[in-house]
Amino acid sequence: MSETKIGDITHYFSDISVAVLEVNRMVRVGDTIRIAGSSTDFHQEIESMEIDHEDVEKAEPGQAVAVKVKNRVREDDEVFRVDDVREMLQNRCPE
Repeated sequence: MSETKIGDITHYFSDISVAVLEVNRMVRVGDTIRIAGSSTDFHQEIESMEIDHEDVEKAEPGQAVAVKVKNRVREDDEVFRVDDVREMLQNRCPE
């Protein structure tokens, strides 16, 4: 499976399950990401993102973006864009 690192988690708001992602490569709503760290490892699609409480469709390098996450994350977890989602799905659900 091909992945590209797009940033790091800098903060997590546990009460609302939102992570702050410091972006170092462009990321868009609809991208499938993998968040990985010493005790974190899961995939999810980005359904929405916010910068300064405003919805955005994409984030550029140098921006910090808020992303709703399905599992707990930790500061310094790494975030990767999954470049071939079909391959990931085939590996999870072989025919």
